Amino acid sequence: MAGVVCLTTAYLAPVEYYSLLQHYPEVFIEQYDHYIKQTYRNRCVIASANGLQTLSIPIEKPDAAKCLTRDIRIAEHGNWRHIHWNAIVSAYNSTPFFEYYADDFRPFYEKKQEFLFDFNEQLRELVCRLMDLEVSVTYSSEYQKELPDGVLDCRETIHPKHPFASSNFKPYYQVFEQKYGFKGNLSCIDLLFNMGPEAVLFL
Repeated sequence: MAGVVCLTTAYLAPVEYYSLLQHYPEVFIEQYDHYIKQTYRNRCVIASANGLQTLSIPIEKPDAAKCLTRDIRIAEHGNWRHIHWNAIVSAYNSTPFFEYYADDFRPFYEKKQEFLFDFNEQLRELVCRLMDLEVSVTYSSEYQKELPDGVLDCRETIHPKHPFASSNFKPYYQVFEQKYGFKGNLSCIDLLFNMGPEAVLFL
């Protein structure tokens, strides 16, 4: 199984996540892991006029102490869709390509989606399409703590608490770079809205 990477689902995942999607011919996305808080499963980081901003999707607290990621439901309290979309518009409406892609993303913040996993995967499919990434994705059928030889296990390595240094990423144009300096490994939408069709070249 050479050339295979295993990832968790992620909400508008960071650039390093899409770099793996670009470079591995086969991708397994884990859906039978136990849900872990404070990960990219339900959050992303964008660059706003006031610096880095974390957007977190609220979830319904599972009845059991442990719940499979695929069974996690999105909570409807807090008007989070309105808040997230307004934050995205505020951060990126002056980027070169926001107007080209805004209509693709807006519907995700106008309709209810029950499961976090489904919401994330639909967004991932959209981003892959807009970046012209052809990705062969398979979803796990069971949880395996130890993966087969030849499978790169990145299920817990891409994590907000273990960020890559900006120096590990090829810099690209960012609207607020003069104010805050280049920020690497932000959400994929930062790369997409700033670089448009050239985004794939930076992966």
